[in-house]
Amino acid sequence: MAFRQALQLAACGLAGGSAAVLFSAVAVGKPRAGGDAEPRVVEAPAWAGSARPGPGVWDSNWDRREPLSLVNLRKRNLESGEEELASRLDHYKAKATRHIFLIRHSQYHVDASQEKERTLTPLGREQAELTGLRLASLGLKFNKIVHSSMTRAVETTDIISKHLPGVSKVSTDLLREGAPIEPDPPVSHWKPEAVQYYEDGARIEAAFRNYIHRADAKQQEDSYEIFICHANVIRYIVCRITDSRIFSWRRGSHRIGVSLIWPPQRWWLGLTSWHYSRFQSAHE
Repeated sequence: MAFRQALQLAACGLAGGSAAVLFSAVAVGKPRAGGDAEPRVVEAPAWAGSARPGPGVWDSNWDRREPLSLVNLRKRNLESGEEELASRLDHYKAKATRHIFLIRHSQYHVDASQEKERTLTPLGREQAELTGLRLASLGLKFNKIVHSSMTRAVETTDIISKHLPGVSKVSTDLLREGAPIEPDPPVSHWKPEAVQYYEDGARIEAAFRNYIHRADAKQQEDSYEIFICHANVIRYIVCRITDSRIFSWRRGSHRIGVSLIWPPQRWWLGLTSWHYSRFQSAHE
């Protein structure tokens, strides 16, 4: 089944649900108490220095895989000129498209004191079952599932993977939940210690650099990969892939569901989101 046909089928199947199919969801914060305040200057940490080239400027080499950046122009043969350059660029150009499914873990017991005890609730297990059923119904040949090593993500993965037999699973600490970077505007009810941003930020950025990129030039066929992780990680990845201000990551809203992205080769980016409650209506 062609991928676009699969998406159309999914949209039809989700039509009776209670949540809309979203391009992106952004919550606009309430005005700060006391009226307009002085603008706050937030300095980016060293690891985020190359996250964005400047306001309104798209970085075509956002994943450091832009063909022109991989060609050594100093070795260019002046006699063959443009033809040789075009051939060398084509060698590094992506021939296929990676389709990346970002899935937040299901509902879990948030009051447990230990991380390993924060297991899925009965509703959370149902959410994962419905998500697995919907993914299976797309008729796609999924290449792999990469998931966070945290308990709630592992359990969500185990349930979803039952509906996708033969798809390999890879666990990683890079996708664990955390505080990517101090948000701007600040959030009054969520204030991690500065050390948490220091420890988590570089790790989550490393997850983005490792997993979110255009297809390798050697890849001949389109791929379909599932990443099961956490809300903050997904928010940050969406900000990075859309070339948005990374400080605004906290404004995004992401509950249990599926966000699908197509990493751009130059400027084109695909992004959509399905909420699990729409899956539920399709299977009742």
